[in-house]
Formats: sequence, structure tokens, C-alpha cells
Amino acid sequence: MTKSRESRAVEAAAEQLRAAVEAGQPCDPVRDMPGVSASPEAGYCVQQVNTDHWIGASRRVSGHKVGLTNPVVQAQLGIDEPIWGVLFADRCRSDGDDLGGAALIEPRVEVEVAVVLGSDLDKGQHTVADVVGATAYVLPAFEIVDSRISGWDITSFDMIADNASAGLYVLGTRPVSLSTVDLRRVEMQLTINGEQAATGSGAACLGNPLNSVLWLADALCQYGTPLRAGETIMTGSLCGMLPLSPGDELHAEIEGVGTVETRLPAS
Repeated sequence: MTKSRESRAVEAAAEQLRAAVEAGQPCDPVRDMPGVSASPEAGYCVQQVNTDHWIGASRRVSGHKVGLTNPVVQAQLGIDEPIWGVLFADRCRSDGDDLGGAALIEPRVEVEVAVVLGSDLDKGQHTVADVVGATAYVLPAFEIVDSRISGWDITSFDMIADNASAGLYVLGTRPVSLSTVDLRRVEMQLTINGEQAATGSGAACLGNPLNSVLWLADALCQYGTPLRAGETIMTGSLCGMLPLSPGDELHAEIEGVGTVETRLPAS
């Protein structure tokens, strides 16, 4: 395969995913498109094409997400390694906001610890001490994941290319210092419409949500795009992904980190 053919395949896959975003309608898996190598590296190339497109359209990168950190989610999707994607500021919501107007296709919810950086992580290879030192504060958060691929029929390539299935993210608004909480030991409870829907713990996220940030920091340095001060890092789910239906009201509590609420409008 020539480089020009590879480039055309990457551009075509990016365009198909972008069209699905803009229309709010799912598309076929991009792994099946002609000329696509379907490797993780190619997936990140597709993701980058669309990231560059959206930045050119005046969207602002506000952080990054780590996906597939929880063994339950890995088992749900049949994928056994973490991946990352980009967060955009216009997809952020605050505690208590509803999720209207987002053109979601097939949303699912995860409860996560969001880490907000106070300094860069650009050392190439990092330690957990580097991550602790760079963390300004943490927040409770929902990630509303949403695949542009019809029926969530995805491989790791599809998910990476589709910006790690990023949809919306909802942040709590009361910052918590790492000095007051042990993220590895926190317990989480999620209720949907007042009924318990899931429980989880910090240890379910790569053993500790800080390990997720460490993995991401090293991975992005390899790509030449290190994490920067001010970025929000969605560290990965403390439970499995749960499907959402119109009208669902969500409430999550992460011990020592706080609570966060949101609602998917009925129409």
C-alpha cells in the first residue's frame, strides 16, 4: 500500500465519522472501508485528522480521556488495552446540567474521577509522584460515551478512530485536593431514576485513577503532544458502561470526592 493510498483511506474514514457526528446518525464500522489498515496507529491518525478539523472550526481542546481502563468495560467491548481520545470544551457540562441539544446517538454512562492538571506532564517517562505533583485537584464526573458506529459494533481501531467514543462529560464543581483522598480506595455509587444502578471503586480504574493519568502522560509524550496545565483528564470508568434512555436522571457519589448529577431529557 502506498503512503498516498493510506492517506486517502485515513481521510475517508475521518470524513465518514465526522459526517455521523454532524448528522447525529450512526455509520458503518470504519474498519471495513477500502484501504484501511485497522491498526491502533492508523486509528490515531484518523482521530488526529478530525481533531485538526474541529480545531480549525474553532473548537477548543480542553483535555483528554482514557478509555477501557476498567476490566468490566474491556469485557463488554472485547478490547483488552487502554486507549485515549480528546475532550472539547463545548462538550463539557456542569453538575446539575441536562444533556439536551447534544445530538447523542446511542449514549452510555460511566462514572469517573476527573483530574485537573496544575502543571505540564512533559517528561517523556513519568512516575506517580510526577502525576501527584502536577495535579491541581480532582472532581467527580460522568462521561457520556457515544459511538458513532452503528450498534456499538466496534474494534479497538473503530473506537480509537471515533475519538475513543467521546460524547459529553459532566464535571462536579467542588474541587478536592489529592491530600484529602486516596483515589485507589474510594467507593462509588450510581443511581438512575433513584434506583441503584452500579457500584465501583477507584481500584477498578487501572488499579488507581492516577495510574490512568500516568499511562496517558507517557503515551502522549510518545506522540509529541504532552499533557498541559489546565487540562481535564477523564481517567476511566469506576464501573461498567450503562445504557441510557430519554428521561433518565443520574446521580453519582464518589466517596471523598463528591457528587454529580445530570439528566437526559425526555425529548
